[in-house]
Amino acid sequence: GRTQRRQSAPCYGSRALPEPQACGVVPEAWRFDCYPERGVVVTRELCEARNCCFIPASSSPPAPGRNGVPWCFYPPGFPSYSLVSVNATDLGQTGTLVKTVKTYYPKDILTLQLELLYETDNRLRVRITDPSESRFEVPIAVPKATEKASSPAYSVELSNEPFGIIVKRTSTGAVLLNTTVAPLFYCDQFLQLSSSLSSQYIYGLGEHRSSFLHDIHWNTLTMWARDVAPTELTNLYGVHPFYLAMDEGGTGTAHGFFLLNSNAMDVVLQPGPAITWRTIGGILDFYVFLGPDPASVIGQYLEVVGYPAMPVYWALGYHLCRWGYGSSNATWDVVKNMRNYRIPQDVQWNDIDYMDRSLDFTFDPTAFSTLPDMVKDLHSHGQRYVMILDPGISSVQPEGGYWPYDEGLRRGVFINHTDGSTLIGKVWPGLTSFPDFSDDVTHEWWYDNLKRFHDKVPFDGLWIDMNEPSSFVDGSTVGCPDTELENPPYTPGILGGLLRAKTLCASAVQKTSSHYNMHSLYGLLEAKASARALKRMLGKRAFVISRSTFPSQGQYSGHWLGDNRSHWKDMYTSIAGMLTFNLLGVPLVGADVCGFSEQTEEELCVRWTQLGAFYPFTRNHNSIDQKPQDPPAFSPAACSAMKQSLLLRSSLFPLLYTLFHRAHTHGHTVARPLLFEFPKDVRTYGIDRQFLWGKSLMVTPVLDPGVDYVVGYFPQGLWYDYYTVRTHSGQPLHLVSSLSEDGSAGGELFWDDGETGSINTITFTSSLPIASYITVETASFYGVKVEPTRVMVNSHDAAFTYRANQVRLGVRSQRLSVF
Repeated sequence: GRTQRRQSAPCYGSRALPEPQACGVVPEAWRFDCYPERGVVVTRELCEARNCCFIPASSSPPAPGRNGVPWCFYPPGFPSYSLVSVNATDLGQTGTLVKTVKTYYPKDILTLQLELLYETDNRLRVRITDPSESRFEVPIAVPKATEKASSPAYSVELSNEPFGIIVKRTSTGAVLLNTTVAPLFYCDQFLQLSSSLSSQYIYGLGEHRSSFLHDIHWNTLTMWARDVAPTELTNLYGVHPFYLAMDEGGTGTAHGFFLLNSNAMDVVLQPGPAITWRTIGGILDFYVFLGPDPASVIGQYLEVVGYPAMPVYWALGYHLCRWGYGSSNATWDVVKNMRNYRIPQDVQWNDIDYMDRSLDFTFDPTAFSTLPDMVKDLHSHGQRYVMILDPGISSVQPEGGYWPYDEGLRRGVFINHTDGSTLIGKVWPGLTSFPDFSDDVTHEWWYDNLKRFHDKVPFDGLWIDMNEPSSFVDGSTVGCPDTELENPPYTPGILGGLLRAKTLCASAVQKTSSHYNMHSLYGLLEAKASARALKRMLGKRAFVISRSTFPSQGQYSGHWLGDNRSHWKDMYTSIAGMLTFNLLGVPLVGADVCGFSEQTEEELCVRWTQLGAFYPFTRNHNSIDQKPQDPPAFSPAACSAMKQSLLLRSSLFPLLYTLFHRAHTHGHTVARPLLFEFPKDVRTYGIDRQFLWGKSLMVTPVLDPGVDYVVGYFPQGLWYDYYTVRTHSGQPLHLVSSLSEDGSAGGELFWDDGETGSINTITFTSSLPIASYITVETASFYGVKVEPTRVMVNSHDAAFTYRANQVRLGVRSQRLSVF
């Protein structure tokens, strides 16, 4: 927690046990766990030693992971902080919190500083800190308010005894936050804050494999970046302590909550409905976003953590990869085969098998000797090349030396033990050291390595993997010291049970702070270094895809959903992952199409390609021990079906590119849940088998084997079947206008050079565009209920067709060229 730590003090206070009748009045749904430690059978004696209530719940004892009604819970009046003073400031209020009875975790902090910042009319920030010492704070840039909000959409009430914060929506009186429901904890390595929730409809809280709508029935979500294949009830690659909540009653209003904290944490959802944040370091620094609609909440969140970068145009295309091509010629053959079948492929990738002995910034001089020629050939065909890089740098000297390691040692870029020696773990090349991306010196070293390799192989983008960071040993090859950082008094429910499980020692030293505080930031900081290096090196927008992520990641990279399996369920859950990362400000996201591990089957791969054609980021990728799964590897019928899906995606590039521009400039989502456009329709709140691109293109994929139909939900509105509106790829463009009931339609197009933004951009908002150099060859208008006798374009007659069964007017005219 602290950058400087103070000595422990006795933590147990003397107080009477709670009265049985007081315990009995607490409903099960509102019982907050007083004994959350895992691996402990909680007895009455243990519970009452903490002066808490012990009542076996009506359900069976909590299952492993302690998901269930807690048998040991806080009684009414459990000692907590009191608010003893409040003062007005230019931006809000400050106050002092004190408590006199110590709790059962060591290094209890008895005096706290409260700061309320009314930053905007729709954004409230609350900071609770230790006024006597400096504690770790997440080193990402957030906006600093300069004046107090003039007409806030929220009201704040402060409870003095016990201390609590109640935030309400002024327009409706809805309670969005109420921290009086359970005691506040603020020890050096245990901070806990609980609050009521406005409803059961909670989204976000990434990265976890689950449905899009979270289950609030005693659901614990652990956050601590971890290399593990997507698995339920497990902390995965990314950490995103943000949720979106729909207000109760189907009003369509929503709000958001963001805890700016990077330490290991548990987030507990319970059916009150309520939430508990339990983190082991840093400070309590959180935001409440008032929306009022879901899309506005996301925009307000991204105003804090940063809007996503605008991707290069070719990022929208079809990406093909696998671990195990074996050689550059074998890779090249796949590319040529895709061309022979005339299947759209914009980008070819390579996994670690391209490297010489798995060493970063090298390529195998024998098996991949023709790699530079292959990349040259890709470029001559308008295609791009991306390769993988892992952060682990071999610390074993190969013959002839290894410049990245030698130079890294000379510049002091690696993470160290507390005694100053380089921490050594183990990844693909064997013994490895790990760059400290929190240091600008490391960023320069990373750039130099990339530039040296680019001079040999002119790659176009980077895939950064294993950056939780992952190691094949726990902590280091020599273990970790027995300290409070390695063995905190409370360890969240992380896979492996230890902070150092399959990663670095928590006590390891980085420039900014200990790895205990910095661990979950590793992928973000590597992505930042990589994006900066690519922009500097290529003079274009950077293309980076990262496995580990943290808030503000979208400014530097996209994300793929990790090492999924070739299962129908994995295909289904990828929709929830895609939608969640759009909420989190990382819209360039997708899953490995057809699955990464285990052998795919033809039907699954076809259906997954049809779904994957509507991921914002589309890549087919599989493992070294599986058969090829690129489209030509299957039957002619399957290959043709995949090809048609990819051609359909290509035809929609102008729409997709425009959606990314809106995300970049306004914080919008690209792929979004139906509830965003129909927030008053409660039936949309749990839908994650359908999704939208933008406002109105709805995708309802086949997600089950052996069926040739889908069951979907159409919210109230006027819907058209896209497959009667099929367009073609390339220019001139084909404009589709789907008229509303009143006969109007509107739209927007963003267009530039696709890489630098140096060409003037074009936007339009009408049923026809106004632009400087785009030709619209044909246009279709759906919803024209009466056949016209004459159609004119720019005061000239135009050829047209009308189909009554589709209520479709088709127009073709050179006069559709826009000036």
